[in-house]
Amino acid sequence: MTTLTSLSSKAVTILGAGTQGRRLAFMWTRLGRPVYLIDQNNEQLSRAWTDIQSLRSSKEFEYISKDFDSWGSVSLTPASSSDFKKALRDSWLVVESVPEKLDLKRKVLEQLSEASSPESIIASNSSSYSISEILQGLKVKNNERFVSLHSYWPPETPAIEIMGSEQTKPEIIDLLMEETRKHGFQPFHVRRQSTGYIYNRIWAAIKREALFVVQEGVATPKEVDDIFKNVLKTPSGPFQLMDVVGLDVVLDIENHYAEDRAGIPEEPRVLLKDMIAEKKLGVKTGRGFYEY
Repeated sequence: MTTLTSLSSKAVTILGAGTQGRRLAFMWTRLGRPVYLIDQNNEQLSRAWTDIQSLRSSKEFEYISKDFDSWGSVSLTPASSSDFKKALRDSWLVVESVPEKLDLKRKVLEQLSEASSPESIIASNSSSYSISEILQGLKVKNNERFVSLHSYWPPETPAIEIMGSEQTKPEIIDLLMEETRKHGFQPFHVRRQSTGYIYNRIWAAIKREALFVVQEGVATPKEVDDIFKNVLKTPSGPFQLMDVVGLDVVLDIENHYAEDRAGIPEEPRVLLKDMIAEKKLGVKTGRGFYEY
């Protein structure tokens, strides 16, 4: 009889070889188990392998491989190849790590539902959409095996949040808590449905209030960042971090919170819209709350 525990000795498939995907591949090969890293862009796969090797050779992250003999293999798999279906059949866990677009994530999860083994756990790495939101209206096989598995910036920030839907089997949560911990993550169980999970929900409130302070003319972005860093002893302030993320992305996330919860003030979003209209998106355009 196949059990969840016996499944966990098989491979992990990660769909999306971007920055998150390649860092997840690094983490999930810690115990010598194989990972399939899938992307439709061959250049993205090549860059991913270079980054994975760099992470493995970094002295800063030697603790990840401590007490283990060797890394697991990473199979760089084009999404168009026949190996894609083999990867899904061989994997106990399939993680989508595609761009943060709801329609795209829904399309991907439908495809994974059809092509994967019926016993495989299917997880979304979405930072703003819960698995319940993504699955809403979709016809998928065995919806009790779907889960949100949101990571931050592994291995530097190994926190990972695990949130099921009302249909998710409790034993899947237990297994993921155990396996993520073994692979060097620090797992946190999100016990109820929560837009933004745990950390991002709290961080959203900090960002929103920081924007409100500037919009009202109480302080400048630099003054907010300086007092934030002075009190909390952090290397960056809210506006510096928003510039890194991209103000268009910050606005998309704020709009999502506003749709989900009544009473969220509009003023912070107005400020973001004004910045975006001036093509001040942050680091990626060279101008945001700061110049780069």
